[in-house]
Amino acid sequence: MRLRHAGGRTVHLGYCTNVHPAEDLAGIVAQLDTYAVPIRETLGADPLGLGLWLAAPVAAELAADPAARRRLRTELTVRGLEVVTLNGFPYAAFQAPVVKGAVYRPDWTTDDRLGYTLDLARVLADLLPDDAARGSVSTLPLAWRAPWDHSHAEAARQRLDRLATGLAAVERDTGRPVRVGFEPEPGCVVESTPQAVAALSGMDTDRLGICLDLAHLACAWEEPAAALERLAVAGLPVVKVQVSAALEAADPTVDAAALRRWVEPRFLHQTRTAGCAAASAGGLRAADPADPSWAADDLDVALDAGLPGPWRVHYHVPLHAPPEPPLGSTLPVLRAALAALFTGADAGCDHLDVETYTWGVLPAARRPRTDAELAAGIAAELAFTRDELVALGLTPLAEAVRA
Repeated sequence: MRLRHAGGRTVHLGYCTNVHPAEDLAGIVAQLDTYAVPIRETLGADPLGLGLWLAAPVAAELAADPAARRRLRTELTVRGLEVVTLNGFPYAAFQAPVVKGAVYRPDWTTDDRLGYTLDLARVLADLLPDDAARGSVSTLPLAWRAPWDHSHAEAARQRLDRLATGLAAVERDTGRPVRVGFEPEPGCVVESTPQAVAALSGMDTDRLGICLDLAHLACAWEEPAAALERLAVAGLPVVKVQVSAALEAADPTVDAAALRRWVEPRFLHQTRTAGCAAASAGGLRAADPADPSWAADDLDVALDAGLPGPWRVHYHVPLHAPPEPPLGSTLPVLRAALAALFTGADAGCDHLDVETYTWGVLPAARRPRTDAELAAGIAAELAFTRDELVALGLTPLAEAVRA
């Protein structure tokens, strides 16, 4: 789905396919017909954008086989689909029964993470539409916060330098620029924009930048305009935005029974209290084990600890269908961030990805029961996001990409 900003830039809007479990090429193509095509038809979008997730083995397979990349691009094009961004955060098995902290491994101290990300860049360069200005790959914010010391930081910095060199080689070989965005997330080495400035300033910002997940931004209790200004002053470009909303509880003591229905075994749901706002503004690391009074690494931990409210919980909720009261979502933060990005002379970012990967673990009454229900829910999220952007002055483009 494409929109035109008043400043003239084309903005690409899609949804992230890490909500689907396929991890081989045949499964990925099959999920295009099961989900992406019905979503495109529901929205009347041509093209429909996908933020494709490729697990490490299939990324390596495609990176080594130009003919396979051409076949995948053809499969996308004939279905009216386009890919300008890849999600390179989960390495593999993202929809396994239990993921939790495994999603942060391997991290940026390892060659495995570097190799996977460069494989994705090589694949994306051949999947990009001919008229796309650039591609983007999102990745984890270096590592989970522990263990982390100077030696880990130095190992990661060396790999970021090699990443920039590798991305330059991809552009030299293909003529297509691909940028990588590091995605601040609760509990990681880089959780907030102050931490992003501290940890990532000085890297090659022609090729490396930030992937801003709006649910994560809300959980850090950051004010969107100030966060974006902080990144801009530091010279860290926002190369991709993940349009998402987090779970919110005004009074977790009163809302405890409702919150218990959201506890589940697959993903971490880091929980942050309003006390996180001051810590984040000061550049402190949330969920410091020495000061657990305003942060917990999972929702059940927060409930058992009785953290004071209000809470924001790293639990991506459907954008168009916020939780029933007494719970809510961080949609106001999402709206403020989109306004800060797109109100002005130029678009603040041209790659937007709706990323609600949690459909399969929602409370039972809210969980899709069929593939068709999941496709309908994702289509509704995309329609919601499109309408929010139109309200900010962007214009949808009807532009077919199929031959």
